[in-house]
This record gives sequence, structure tokens and C-alpha cells, in this order.
Amino acid sequence: MSQTVKGVIARTKGAEVELVDVVVPDPGPGEAVVKIQACGVCHTDLHYREGGINDEFPFLLGHEAAGVVEAVGEGVTDVAPGDFVILNWRAVCGQCRACAKGKPWYCFNTANATQKMTLTDGTELSAALGIGAFIEKTLVASGQCTKVDKDADAAAVGLLGCGVMAGFGAAVNTGNVGRGDSVAVIGCGGVGSAAIAGALVAGATTIIGVDVDDRKLEWATKFGATHTVNSRNVDAVEKIRELTGGFGADVVIEAVGRPETYEQAFYARDLAGTVVLVGVPTPEQKVTLPMIEIFGRGGALKASWYGDCLPSRDFPMLVDLYRQGRFDLGGFVTETIGLGDIERAFDKMHAGDVLRSVVQL
Repeated sequence: MSQTVKGVIARTKGAEVELVDVVVPDPGPGEAVVKIQACGVCHTDLHYREGGINDEFPFLLGHEAAGVVEAVGEGVTDVAPGDFVILNWRAVCGQCRACAKGKPWYCFNTANATQKMTLTDGTELSAALGIGAFIEKTLVASGQCTKVDKDADAAAVGLLGCGVMAGFGAAVNTGNVGRGDSVAVIGCGGVGSAAIAGALVAGATTIIGVDVDDRKLEWATKFGATHTVNSRNVDAVEKIRELTGGFGADVVIEAVGRPETYEQAFYARDLAGTVVLVGVPTPEQKVTLPMIEIFGRGGALKASWYGDCLPSRDFPMLVDLYRQGRFDLGGFVTETIGLGDIERAFDKMHAGDVLRSVVQL
């Protein structure tokens, strides 16, 4: 039988979110119902509310979550009731051309639940990133559940479901940061700070955080930056070069998603270095670079999708690092809030006052 629970929706573009009754069906084949314990408030949720993703309102918001599997549908073998899981929005299919090539982190046919959650009047909800986790219980594809150590703090490890994984993976998976490398990260919010933490875990010896906000530069230092640069006051490219022997960084991670900061990243890397774009640009933004510079500087210009992560590989490993004290996941949690506090959390996020507000249920 279906269940009726409390969840947070964006009913129309730009309107304040609402806490409403949501009907969650029993899981069908390949599906699971998960009792949510914690869910981070991510910029993507605000983009959904503002109509920046698509116009398939109403949206059931929330996607950066952890909880306990309550029930599974027919054919589900990878998780079972009682498992503590982190939810992900890229449940790999195992059969598409990317998976067939042994690169499942690029899977082009990721799965979501087939059934829809609804309002009590039958209105179908669009679950944010196929998850919809600002809710007491949610319905997902079973492949969106990654089992991890049940003793981990849900408020911390749930952040691997989006922003922290995106940043960590941009450094480690996409940028291939290694021992002794120099790394610059432009934009030191949640994703950029996670990239700094990833570079530290990977063994980088020079880690430069760049931002226009001194509060974020303090966060960068907390997560492992050896140097910080306020680009309101100095030329970021020149300062990164100065801090890397005049050469530029081996890997530069752009975590803002703007043309001007991408150009800084391009010119701040060493010859044969790597630029990783993990900040999400808007459709109209463009970058113009001289082709001779692209050719002459060599190296690689990459985009990082969700940190090029494979949840089944990366989530348990990062939870282990967290529990060993080698990766400060808990440091990303600025505050814990209730389901009724999400609109205020959006305001704090917009003002740059928090790394993450986390809804705790």
C-alpha cells in the first residue's frame, strides 16, 4: 500500500517552497523506498525552484541524502531493507556504450524510479535529480542506493550525494591529482572546498584556494589549502604563477562556472597542465580563447560530471576515509535544520553564509 508522508515542494517558478502531504507508492520492480535521515540543501534545489533546470513543476526538492532502505521491489538484489545507504542521481545501467567500454561513471542511460510520487489530489511530482529527498520517505531506483557503513553520520555522508562528491571527484577522478602536484581551485564554496580536500588526500603539496570572499578562503584553509588568494585584491593568475615557481599549477579546478574564471583557470595552469571545469555554467555563457594558446599550452581541458564518480566504488571509500579522520566530511555541515526551514536555508546559501545546511529528520 502507498504511504502519505511530509515533503517539501516547489509548486511554481520562484514561489516559496511548501511543506505538504506526499503520496509514496510501494516499490515496484527495480525500486526501493528509503526512509530519509538527512538531506543537504544544494544550489541545484534552488535552481529547480527558480525554473533554471526545466519547467516540470511541481518539483519534490532535495537530492543530497542518506537514509535507511525500508522496502524493495521485485528483482532488487543490491540492497535490502535495513541497509544504510547514500542516494545518488547516476544509477548506472551496465549496458550502454559507456558501461560497455568499462567507463560506467559516464553512463548515458542512468535509471530513476518508474513510478511517480504524487500530491494527495493525484498531481504527479517531478523528483529533483530523480531523488526528491526533502521528505520523510522517498521512492528511487534501487541502483540509486549505495550501501555504506551504518555507523557513519547521515548528515555528513549524505553530502556525498552531490556537492562534496562533485568537488572531491573533480580533483581525484577527473584531474588525476597526484603526489607532489600543485593545484589551484577557483571558487571555494562547498564544491571548491571539497576539491581542496580531495587534492590534500591525493597528496598535492601546493594547494591554492582562490575566491573573492574571505570567509570562503577561511573554509579553503580549513580543508587543506596551503595558500589563499582574494582575487578582488590581486591578479589571480599572476599570484598562482608566483606561488608555483613562475610556472602555473599542474591542475586548476574551476568551481564557479563563469567565463572570466574559466579564463583565469586556463592561463593559471602550467604547460601540459590540466583544467577541470566543475562549476556549472548557464546555457548562454561563452568562452573565447586563442587557438594558438590552446595548442601551445598542451595538456587537457576537461569537464567533470558529478566528479566522474562511480558511487559503488567511491562512496564506501570516502566514508572509510571520513571515519578514519582523513577526510573531514563533517566540516561541510554548517547547521542542521528541519523540513520547515528550507526557505531560510536558501537565503543563507545565497548570502554565502553556509557551506551546507542539512535537513535532519
